Amino acid sequence: MRHDDIIKRLKGARPLSEAVLDIGNVPTGSYALNRIISGDYTKGIPIGAITEFCGNSSTGKTVFLTHLIRGAQQQSFYTIMVDSENAYNSKFAESLGVDPEKLIYCAPETLEDCFETMESLVEEIREKDKDTPIVIAYDSIAVSPIREEFKDGENGSFDSHNMIGAMRAKLQGACLRKINSSLKKNKIGLLVVNQLRQKVGDSKYTSGNTKAAGGRALEYYLTIALKCVANKKDGSLKDDNGKSIGLKGMVENTKNKYGAPYQDCEFKLFYDEGLDEWYGLAHQLRMDGLLGGKRPWYTCGDQKVQPKSLKDKVLNAEKDSPFYKIKEKLGLA
Repeated sequence: MRHDDIIKRLKGARPLSEAVLDIGNVPTGSYALNRIISGDYTKGIPIGAITEFCGNSSTGKTVFLTHLIRGAQQQSFYTIMVDSENAYNSKFAESLGVDPEKLIYCAPETLEDCFETMESLVEEIREKDKDTPIVIAYDSIAVSPIREEFKDGENGSFDSHNMIGAMRAKLQGACLRKINSSLKKNKIGLLVVNQLRQKVGDSKYTSGNTKAAGGRALEYYLTIALKCVANKKDGSLKDDNGKSIGLKGMVENTKNKYGAPYQDCEFKLFYDEGLDEWYGLAHQLRMDGLLGGKRPWYTCGDQKVQPKSLKDKVLNAEKDSPFYKIKEKLGLA
């Protein structure tokens, strides 16, 4: 019997070539961010995996999450918001294009409750619908306490805080291990917001920041890790009256099993509108050889273009225009 025939007759396994690796994706609301995640300007985060948005406070993490919820709803996926911060509201979601009537919302009290709620909601959905993908947004894993923290006793000592920290890391690892095994089977895209905290006893030899969720389990289960960086002073967008209306910054891709890692892109968001889909795109197009030159003037064929006028050039491009190839790449042709 041939080698190939034996492989095909094996029970409980199959050739990798027959495995379904792409079970769906959700666009991020930014062409540039899609590109550094998936290598494709139209595809964002994958279904069947865990994606993390990490950063300091007010760096756009929840805005990115909301755009992904919107993108999932536009494909008629089920969407769930697990709000451990008790800060998400329908007015904010609606302003960014989310339908709050179609967003399943819950605010569990503890880390264990959050994961148990996710599991039970997925089970209920799968009883009635076996196939439609589910996108779960967890904002944020860093805030969720464990049940042990609510128990009476001496909780203020150094030893007890160390014990709680160790227990939390162990519980988080167990919760992630369990849900990770069901992501592809149940077509789940899990989006996790994490926070950065200043290290105690920081020195010039350390980075100064550490992830707040506790333990290192999450790092190993992530398919994609995205770090949001924004300077609140230099990156703040203001109107004519000096009122803050938005933010500019960078997203760094620090881990990626879906595309090439260690890439970054610029982003711009407005608090009442969300992400500027076209911002940061010109640089990515230049990296891919679709634009030449450099900021502030790029070239496309024999034409010059600035980033702010790129959108109009592409949208109005006819087949004989050098910008038409970009239009095709963005799925707009």
